Amino acid sequence: MDNLFILLLIPVLSAIILTVLQKESAKWAALVLALIQVLATLPFISQFAPDASVQFARSWGWLESMGIRFEIGLDGISLPMVMLTNGLVPLIILSTFSHRKTGGFYGLIALMQAGLVLVFISLDAFSFYVGWEAALIPIYFICALWGEGDRIRINLKFFVYTFFGSLLMLIAIIYLYQQTGARDMSWQTLTTLSLSSEAQTWVFWAFFIAFAIKIPLFPLHTWQPDTYTHAPAAGTMLLSGIMLKMGLFGLLRWLLPLTPEAVHEYGGIALILGIIGVVYASIIAFTMSDAKRLIAYSSIAHVGLIAAGIFSLSLEGIQGAILQMVNHGIAVVGLFFIIDVIQQRTSTRDLKQLGGLAGPMPKLAICFLVIIMGAIGLPLTGGFIGEFLLLKGLFSIEECGFWYAVLGGTTLILGAVYMLRLYQKTMAGQLGDQQVAVVDIKGHEMVLLAIVLVLIVLIGVWPNGLLHLSEASVSNLLQQIK
Repeated sequence: MDNLFILLLIPVLSAIILTVLQKESAKWAALVLALIQVLATLPFISQFAPDASVQFARSWGWLESMGIRFEIGLDGISLPMVMLTNGLVPLIILSTFSHRKTGGFYGLIALMQAGLVLVFISLDAFSFYVGWEAALIPIYFICALWGEGDRIRINLKFFVYTFFGSLLMLIAIIYLYQQTGARDMSWQTLTTLSLSSEAQTWVFWAFFIAFAIKIPLFPLHTWQPDTYTHAPAAGTMLLSGIMLKMGLFGLLRWLLPLTPEAVHEYGGIALILGIIGVVYASIIAFTMSDAKRLIAYSSIAHVGLIAAGIFSLSLEGIQGAILQMVNHGIAVVGLFFIIDVIQQRTSTRDLKQLGGLAGPMPKLAICFLVIIMGAIGLPLTGGFIGEFLLLKGLFSIEECGFWYAVLGGTTLILGAVYMLRLYQKTMAGQLGDQQVAVVDIKGHEMVLLAIVLVLIVLIGVWPNGLLHLSEASVSNLLQQIK
């Protein structure tokens, strides 16, 4: 079946089914339904031709009187994001097997998955915006109902930030819609509009702020550390592993082709903000004693470099960004899961109270080390290829490219410092009295981490599998914005 609509239908139907199930049956049903979504994704991967065309495109009338249609399709930029989304959701569901979650919890994950997939396959601004908002609502309730600490206040801040960005984007979409004589919201029509320099400027900033909040980029990042820290582990994985990719994808799918002149004019500012985020978040991460918060700041540093690579407007920079979006999603899910396992075993994630866990947990220690190596870009891991391409893209910039690459490269040095410190504080040293009875990972925990490890090494050894999918589409995008 080559109808992309199936990738939206399965998670929506899953959400309806899961909502009425009991706790024990809900988790297994959620896993099975998520795996069905993976199987449904495979034909689109196997049949995809790695050229610049939009494939599996479908279009239906939605609000015909207003010229609004529901259009979906895949190209080399969106396919890796769909693969990432549908590949990570089963792992995130598997990570909850040690927790007692309701059917409603898994139903919200499925609804969020539908929204995320819609964002990545939308070929019109209206359905893109619907998916953008549809993904936000479930994660808000996941974090508010199953989070910890002062979760209501923190989630309100998260909601206000993202809703403000969404409102700016909606205003820009309505403006663009009015500029089309035929009242058309399709990506094809909007990206061929001839906008004045002034119009491109404000449309650029409206879209950029919306995407920068979701990524998040400095200085619009302040909602992220608190939200990641107080969300349930699965919620944090959804936010960091997949949801922030919506903002990065939005830069590629909408911002660059919509406002090419403004991108050349103001893209340097966006690039500098990404570089500032790399250095700033890395320094902050080094001072964190809460392991979950440390990884939250490391995520800001990594996505800052990815955004900078996109605004390098080079083939290597954008290819590296797409590859690193996938790498980051896989690695950060593994990292947050390991911190969740440690917290379950020891009742703390405070680095001052941890240490010596490699003794009673040798399997976890090995998995943790490999994932950290992938996160900091060790050769033969996916992170190495992605960061190499990103830095090469920054270096290729005519003005100040050397310094952008040097400052961006600090993510390798500072990242190694704070991630190895995280490993040392948890795995090395003296075992605390309260951790004497700690047991190693087993069962579903081992399965989840084994899959993460295989993916990290596989992408490191065979990156062309992903790079080949996106190369033609990225080249076509660069031609559009010249």
